[in-house]
Parts: sequence; C-alpha cells; structure tokens
Amino acid sequence: MPKNQKPLAMYLSREEEGIYQGEKGETLRRMMEILVALGDIYGAEKLVPVRSVQIAGVSYKNIGEAGLEWISDLQGRVVVPSILNPAGMDLCRWKEMGISEDFARKQQETIEAYRRLGVTIDCTCTPYQIYDSLASQGDHLAWSESSAVSYANSVIGARTNREGGPSALAAALVGKTALYGYHLDENRLPTSLVEVEAELRGSDYGALGFLVGRIVKDGVPFFRMPGRQPAPDELKALGAAMAASGSVALYYVENVTPVPPVPPGSWQTEEKICIGRKEIDEVYSKYSGSGADVVALGCPHCSGQELEAIARLLAGQKVQKELWVCTARKIAEEHADLVAAIEMSGARVFCDTCMVVSPATESFDKMMVNSGKALVYLPGLGGVAAGLGSLEECIDVALGRR
Repeated sequence: MPKNQKPLAMYLSREEEGIYQGEKGETLRRMMEILVALGDIYGAEKLVPVRSVQIAGVSYKNIGEAGLEWISDLQGRVVVPSILNPAGMDLCRWKEMGISEDFARKQQETIEAYRRLGVTIDCTCTPYQIYDSLASQGDHLAWSESSAVSYANSVIGARTNREGGPSALAAALVGKTALYGYHLDENRLPTSLVEVEAELRGSDYGALGFLVGRIVKDGVPFFRMPGRQPAPDELKALGAAMAASGSVALYYVENVTPVPPVPPGSWQTEEKICIGRKEIDEVYSKYSGSGADVVALGCPHCSGQELEAIARLLAGQKVQKELWVCTARKIAEEHADLVAAIEMSGARVFCDTCMVVSPATESFDKMMVNSGKALVYLPGLGGVAAGLGSLEECIDVALGRR
C-alpha cells in the first residue's frame, strides 16, 4: 500500500483493489482514489457499476486553466457511455455569441481533452432527450448536471447522486461509482408533501419549483396536483428549478412519476406545504421581465416540442430584441426545419451551451427567461439580472409587444 493511502473502510473486489494500488496505471489509480474517498466520506459499503455518465465541468468559464490542465493530464478511455454538460459557447457559431478567440481556443482544448478520453461530444443538460439508451428505471448512473440528475431520478426512475465533474469522470473511466445516497432505497423516501392548489401549465412549473426548492432544500418532495398531468417538459422544468433554488435531486408526482420504493402509507413526510395560484403569481410579479434587453429560452435545453411551440409563436414576425434559443445539437439537427423557421424571425438557435454557463451572457444587463433554474443561476453565475415569464410572454417581449 502506498505510504499516503489509508486502510479502506469500503469493500473493494480484487480487481478494484488492483486499480486502487495502481496496477492499471496512474490515471485509473487516481480515479479510484476519488471514488473511494467519496465512498468513505458517505459510508458506502462498496462500488456499483453504472450504465452511463454525464460529466459537468465543461465550460471553460467554470473550470478555468487548472481544470483544463487536470483533464488534459489524464490517460485512458471511458468504459461506459459518457456525455458532456453544456460548454461555454456554441462550438460552431461562437463568434455570433460574441465569444473571444482566446476563450474559444481554451474551450475547444477542453472539448478535445474529453474527446481523447472517449467521451461523446454532445454538450447538453438533457442527455435523456437525445439518447434513450443512457438510462432506464432502476439503472445506476453517475450524472452531474442538477436538472439531469433530477430528471433521471424522478421521471426516469434511475438512481444517481449529483456528481461533481471529477467524480463523474472517475466513474466514466472506472465504470463504477460509490453506492450511497440516492442509489439506496432508504434515501429515496419522500420527506415533504406538497399540495398544489392551482392548475398549472408551462413556466408555472418552474415557478413552483423555484418556491418548493427554497423550502425543502435537499429534501424529497411528493407532489399532489389537480387537473391534467404535467408533460415531460414541465416535469423537466419543475425538477430543474428545485435543484437550483434548493438541492432537490429527487421528487415524486402522484400518479405521474415512478413511485417511492415502499408501498403507499408506509412512509410519512416531515412537513406539508401548500402552494396556490397566489404564491405562483407572486413569483412572476416579484421577478418580472420588465426592462429586459435580451430573452433566452432553453434552460434546460429545449426539446423538439418546445422548438415547435417557439416556431409557432414567432411565425411570420421579426424580433425586436435579442432572442436566444438553446438546445442540444442533435435536437437542432433533427428539427432543422423548426430551427430555420425560428431563425427567420431574427432569433438565434445556439447549441452546445446555454445562458447560464456562457460568458456571452455578461454583455447584457437583464435577461428574460421562462425557466426557474435560469432565474436562480443567472444573477450569480452569469452576472445578469433575470426576469421570469411564460413562453408566450417571453416571445412577446422579444417581438416588442411588451
């Protein structure tokens, strides 16, 4: 055992122990050290194989030179399907975003460092929208981005903690992660009951998530909602907002999402929360889009259905303010007709990035969004004020109607 290694509290198989001792090279030894350290911190009994990995720490704005050097120093290839989080720019149209050549060069170096490790260069926070094969109910994953983690746990019914960039990359290279947190049944029980006393649609789910995340923090809310069932994009918005305003990585919606791992009536929540139309409307009024000089949609990345709705609202009209629409490149390529229709209005559809992780955001004073996640992150990460509105209201602002 190397001098600086402590006795292990977590069980390792003979093969895992060999990796930990450096028998398969320095990179894998370092990766196993990361996984073992996490396992020891959180009391994991062992490692568990993962089906896929989604890696954060992609935007050069966030990782900087130190992060780029760390990734570039690694050797080897990922052993499970692995995909990236959004980068700091559209990898093809970065000049249109106002990105500097220096930043673009560093961002491309970061992408190439991941590519050399065998990571798939699809930079998106919604990997489940482009690859059905990455996750299914019951699968263990090692995903990083907060909204992707929430969707995987809650809507798909897979099992993942919110991994940091290094631990996700370690899981990708080793093919395993530590068995703790949301990988275990006992941590997947509801802690709060949320009674929603209003009919919701569209961005209302982001507003709801914005409120509930601040209340439950890192808890597991169980929602009861009247009326129609939320669509997948609405569930995406709900989870993304709760992950941003709190640290919610798992939630349930009665009769919609996969159920908790124990029968109904065998768990009790610590608190009951009631949210009505009044509370939802107060979010819109407190964080209005008044005075916004740019509108941005696609946080999390737009689905094909959302691109269709945007194209329909813009049809035959010209924007009067900057309008960004962010999506995964594969979604844009699959729906090239919708992208063309949106851009006929003067709006721009950017891929690989979003308003939260790109330095291009810093050139604006106030951004209007239809996302509870962006509402939380833009002031701190983007340095720009944010206002919230429905998709229709956002389009109206872009068209100069408000």
